[in-house]
Amino acid sequence: MARYTGPKARINRRLGSLIYESNGASKALERRPNPPGMHTRPRRPSNYGAALMEKKKIKHYYGLGERQLRRYFDNASRQKGNTGEQLLLMCERRLDNVVRRVGLTKTRCQARQGIAHGHFRINGTKVDKPSYQLRPGDVITVKDKSNLRNLYQGIMAQGVDGVGLEWVAFDSDSMTATVQGIPGPTDVSLPVDVNTVIEFMSR
Repeated sequence: MARYTGPKARINRRLGSLIYESNGASKALERRPNPPGMHTRPRRPSNYGAALMEKKKIKHYYGLGERQLRRYFDNASRQKGNTGEQLLLMCERRLDNVVRRVGLTKTRCQARQGIAHGHFRINGTKVDKPSYQLRPGDVITVKDKSNLRNLYQGIMAQGVDGVGLEWVAFDSDSMTATVQGIPGPTDVSLPVDVNTVIEFMSR
């Protein structure tokens, strides 16, 4: 799942949400809101099917594999508060998610690729794991190489839709993101019925 390379427009149409943000995938959802496939008509899924679709939304949106999602679920279930909220907040604190949401990349897939190639530093140290969990006080910077800085400046110049995060301060001139706190339930960017997913995974 974390290395899904198939047609992204198909996933958007199947799940009925803008999961992948690339131009072709988003336009396909606007143009044809029905699920992919010949003679396919929208129909109400069973409870099991609905829960499975919500689970797939989380996996595709954040680039998680089944084992990684299960690990997040186990960690969230041991914390205080709503398990579903804790799971999504862990996903929001991922490095690849923050790199995308501050506007340094066009998509999360692009953010994951840049992180895996060592384009970013956290507190001056190279981090090549997209799943890195950010904490208050962490500072994300682009590696000090002219070609990389030009690359991300060019991406930002194209008008990438950076959402802006209340818990992360971003300086576009220096391309520096500083984590000032932890996200809350209102900071979750994915519209998903997470309680259905928790019930599904608790079986």
